[in-house]
Amino acid sequence: MRRAAVNRERDTQNTGHKSDREVGFTLIELLIVIVVMGILAAVVIFALGGISSKSQVSACNTDAKTVQLAVTAFQTQNPTYTTAISSTVLTGTSYGGPYLQSWPSSTNGYAISLSTTKAGDVSVYVPATSTSPVDFESETGSTGCNSSAL
Repeated sequence: MRRAAVNRERDTQNTGHKSDREVGFTLIELLIVIVVMGILAAVVIFALGGISSKSQVSACNTDAKTVQLAVTAFQTQNPTYTTAISSTVLTGTSYGGPYLQSWPSSTNGYAISLSTTKAGDVSVYVPATSTSPVDFESETGSTGCNSSAL
């Protein structure tokens, strides 16, 4: 008996390997690792959930402000233009344009439009399918683009 234990100890020292019982994780250790990884994944997914709505609000604010600036540039270049400004006027080459490369997409959960009654007014439809425009008034989007509306 003693000789077998000495041989096993010598084999472990020579090869550097542990016996089969000492290699790998136990089932409980493996379950603990899986549970911890699941908790970390849930925390990451929850934390990233708010980022998409913040980016949508930011994109809406940027698009509305860009259209406002294009309208201002158009009005500066064409002070005698009296009819309501349209998206085709801002993106076209007439009247010294284009003032916008392209019109902002309405597939982002919001739609940018121009007022047909007052030249230069920029309205934001929130969400894009809404029928009542909301005037975009500030850079932060306090009136038009905000997280509760998108």
